[in-house]
Amino acid sequence: MPVERIEGMHLGRSPEEIEEEVRRGVLTTSLDRAVGWARKQSMWPATFGLACCAIEMMSAGAGRYDLSRWGMELFRASPRQADLMIVAGRVSQKMAPVLRRIYDQMPEPKWVISMGVCASAGGMFTNYAIVQGVDTIVPVDVYVPGCPPKPEMLMHGILTLQRKVRTEVPFR
Repeated sequence: MPVERIEGMHLGRSPEEIEEEVRRGVLTTSLDRAVGWARKQSMWPATFGLACCAIEMMSAGAGRYDLSRWGMELFRASPRQADLMIVAGRVSQKMAPVLRRIYDQMPEPKWVISMGVCASAGGMFTNYAIVQGVDTIVPVDVYVPGCPPKPEMLMHGILTLQRKVRTEVPFR
């Protein structure tokens, strides 16, 4: 596990003592921090692209932006193998039960990113056919604004989610 420096985190030892432990190959940490680091580095997103935001999501996984730098090179087609759902685009009333079923099939722990203004708040579609916010169907962890949001914004949302996952306490 690589050494990750977190600002404001004091371990009760001097930096020289910590560096000496690293040189010797000994690294001490809490189980919560190790599990948080492992979960952060191994998120597998489920493909759930519904509209134009899906094209931006796909380009974020392509060579120019390369989500594999953060351990997300595999967009899973099966919800049973994914722990992150990126809802990209508008959700119709007919698609809402399908979205919920896919979310329920994902293993715990699971996270959701709402990508684009249509998924977050219904966008310009204020009618009976479009769900006015995906958070009425599934709990959302991170909202990525924009119409459509650029791949850089999605990567910022993913990094925000990874920071949240890293600092969660998994065993309480």
